[in-house]
Amino acid sequence: MPAALDGLVVLDLTNFLSGPYCTMLLGDMGADVIKVERPDGGDDARRMPPFVEGRSAPFAVWNRNKRSITADLKRPEDAALVRRLARRADVLVENFRPGTLDRLGLGWEVLGAANPRLIWCSISGFGQTGPWATHGGLDMMAQGMSGLMAGNGPPEGEPYRLPIAITDVTAGMYAAIAVLGALEARHGTGRGQRIDQSLFEAGVSLGVYEAAHVFAHGTRPERLGQRHRGSAPYRVFRTRDGYITLGASKEKFWRALCGIIGRPELAEDPRFAGNAARVANNEALIGLLQAALGERNSAHWLAAFEAAGIPAEPVLSYDEALAHPQGQARGLVTEFEDPERGSLPHLAPPVRLEGTPARIRRRAPDLGEHDAEIRAWLDAGAR
Repeated sequence: MPAALDGLVVLDLTNFLSGPYCTMLLGDMGADVIKVERPDGGDDARRMPPFVEGRSAPFAVWNRNKRSITADLKRPEDAALVRRLARRADVLVENFRPGTLDRLGLGWEVLGAANPRLIWCSISGFGQTGPWATHGGLDMMAQGMSGLMAGNGPPEGEPYRLPIAITDVTAGMYAAIAVLGALEARHGTGRGQRIDQSLFEAGVSLGVYEAAHVFAHGTRPERLGQRHRGSAPYRVFRTRDGYITLGASKEKFWRALCGIIGRPELAEDPRFAGNAARVANNEALIGLLQAALGERNSAHWLAAFEAAGIPAEPVLSYDEALAHPQGQARGLVTEFEDPERGSLPHLAPPVRLEGTPARIRRRAPDLGEHDAEIRAWLDAGAR
């Protein structure tokens, strides 16, 4: 079946995660992604553990569907190679510190002028403008600057880093969305444009409830721990043998919950009369619910809540999520049959298109694996 981005050429000058995640998504949808790497070791993620047969497993996850060519951008002949690639490309994605490519003679002004249809996507820690533009941007710094870290963790104590690279991945997703928007705009204008995506703004954008609090009250949102700013009960609860999530803020769910736990009188308690009252009295509410839910196993409560239509699910570890019947039914893990290395497990493409499905066509490349192939492709279509 055809892919959505068949025929699209993406020049990938990115490293580590945010940029490679963006180009992975484009590659999953059919784009020909040409990954340019330093000859002396390539992408830093190639050295990230754990390793399978000497190759980085993380690198393999987010660098599938790409071809690799090596180039030292400081060498004139390699810079010339990148300029040739940019003339053939529809999209260029880079995540250098702002100004780096300009100093190498490979910036937007140069490459965009040579190829007016080029869509140039920059991903950086804090954006291409503003007083923080030249600061190096790693996920942890963006989490700290964006409010995510200050709002995460127990109400009392130190800020918590989310243990996933959330601003890297979110910035990569936003960048891919922006590329698709720019491609659509190019259909009308015939011209490319520049995209300026930052990890900082990606992190800030996730705080939708927190931003609403600031806009409404003009004050700093408090750290809530497991509580929700606008819904109650809505949190993780401990059962006798594990943990479950429970969302029963809707009035009919709340009343059904009171009956299921054997406390029907709570439905008439003025402290819990309506969602807003339950949010205001969350501490008392959670204490009562936790005492009841801790008396029985997770399976008991989940069955009862499912019968009543109350949203509730088990808390799974990542291995359990991948092996869960729903994960298997949705094909979260797919096996890619590589002719050289056999069957390789992958996270399936997260983009679901029925008519032009995303798929894995290539394993992550070895460093410079496609040097000769890409150079031949350039020579064959020189312009």
